[in-house]
Amino acid sequence: MASLFVIQGRDQGRRFDLEQETVSIGRDNDNVVQLHDCEVSRNHAEVRRAGDGYVLVDLKSSNGCFVNTTQIEEQPLSSGDRVQIGRTLMIFTGGEEASSIGFASEVDIVGQVSSVAGSRIVKAISHEEGSQLLSQVDASESPWLARARSNLQIMYRTALAVSHTLDIDQLLHRIMDLIFEWVEADRGCIMLVDRQTEALLPKVSCNRRQRPGQEKERLEISRTILDYVLDQREGVRTSDAKEDQRWDAAASIVKMGVREAICVPMQGRYGIVGVIYIDTYTTPGRIIQRHTDKFSDEHLKLMIAIAHQAALAVEDTSYYSAMVQAERLAAMGQTIATLSHHVKNILQGIRGGSYLIEEGLKGEDNDIVRKGWAIVDKNQEKISNLVMDMLTFSKDRNPDLMPSDLNELVADVVELMSVRAKDAKVALELEPVTSMPEFMLDPELLHRAILNVVTNAIDACEHSGSGKVIVSTSLSDDTESLQIIVADNGGGIDEEDVKRIFSVFESRKGARGTGLGLPVSQKIFREHGGDILVESTLGEGSRFILTLPAVAPSAKPPSDTLAGMKFE
Repeated sequence: MASLFVIQGRDQGRRFDLEQETVSIGRDNDNVVQLHDCEVSRNHAEVRRAGDGYVLVDLKSSNGCFVNTTQIEEQPLSSGDRVQIGRTLMIFTGGEEASSIGFASEVDIVGQVSSVAGSRIVKAISHEEGSQLLSQVDASESPWLARARSNLQIMYRTALAVSHTLDIDQLLHRIMDLIFEWVEADRGCIMLVDRQTEALLPKVSCNRRQRPGQEKERLEISRTILDYVLDQREGVRTSDAKEDQRWDAAASIVKMGVREAICVPMQGRYGIVGVIYIDTYTTPGRIIQRHTDKFSDEHLKLMIAIAHQAALAVEDTSYYSAMVQAERLAAMGQTIATLSHHVKNILQGIRGGSYLIEEGLKGEDNDIVRKGWAIVDKNQEKISNLVMDMLTFSKDRNPDLMPSDLNELVADVVELMSVRAKDAKVALELEPVTSMPEFMLDPELLHRAILNVVTNAIDACEHSGSGKVIVSTSLSDDTESLQIIVADNGGGIDEEDVKRIFSVFESRKGARGTGLGLPVSQKIFREHGGDILVESTLGEGSRFILTLPAVAPSAKPPSDTLAGMKFE
């Protein structure tokens, strides 16, 4: 489906699907695409379906509409177009035919039996070995070919630097290092455009003339050359600033003693994101003597290519940041909505119990008071469990290990759940392994984890008529692992649902479930170095296999030998 994705502005990270034939865009809340941007008109523009494509139409707005930095009144949209309305920048996606490009459904991955006869791997090389192709130099090859190979090597290394990081500062430092490896420049700087102020902000600079121990020299860059590059949207090279007709005699580039300079725009898919500048320099007041040019047109072309690669990386990182923000906001919204729903139900229960207590006190009826208190107490336990699950899931912690008897721990959970099982008319049985020694466990965390799994098993059998839950423990033959098996004869879990039951807020209990129990239990067991496995057959029941490493308590020295010993 075609969509507009906001990559800049107050609505950054939002995606608007273009489902209707005509989609209105503006500041008013009755627009399909409502933008919280004071520079957007109340009814600013429309995206209209036109055959198999889409057209953006400006509705005589105050500040206009721009597609790929060009102001338009009506413009067909292509996938990847940049749409700017006010200070909001959006990417249009979709609306084009697939042409000769096939679909994933047309691809089959075949096994060895049905593979093409005679097909075999004849050569395999690593990524590092493949990259050496561009660094091989043949003494007999022509200077042109050697230069071309060198240029390819530079672009290859630039592409690697771009693809290996999502950190803008780290990327720009690497780009500057690469530039100074192959060009004899004195100074250099990379600047990015601040999208809020449209000003250039220096991010990385280099000054080869600076000697260790010298007072740090500030790098002054000519506004003249920067303005020219931004206005003309083209890279420039000057070999002698005083003789270059593009620069006025009073311009800063002449006064500053710049002999040669290359300045190129960082042109991405959707506009200029910054500039890269390098120069050779003579201290003001010194005579500029005749010299051999260090910069050539070839350097300028390579600088433009490198700047384009860096610009794409900057845009990708901005897009990635917007996507992360969108996912974070979506997760936050889902969390708030889900938890609010459960808290609301619990509060309603407490309110109902409080009403009974109040009525019982008025009529001095202790039976009604006890009934009301039982409801309040039950809901207090629910909200306590909800808060504990939230804290456990949101916070990473190392288990507080201590020598513990797993059988006693599981027996305590079964005893605690016996009343609930009886109310649900579910038989709850414990089958512990005999002679279980103590192992290093966090009993508090494991108690919560096992309790969640047993609770789910009882709930799964509640309406089966003859529900039964068996909780058993075992120790592997090699004494390397422990197991707690919770088996029930409930309705079972569909194969597709098994893959989702450990996802946060994924619950099959409707309003009764929070969707936190199993994710919390899995997290606790994984923090112990174990895991939870599930075996289930729809209509027959499920088995949850909770595994733990069997870590024996460390051997302690006899108590009478502790005196006088030094412990570190």
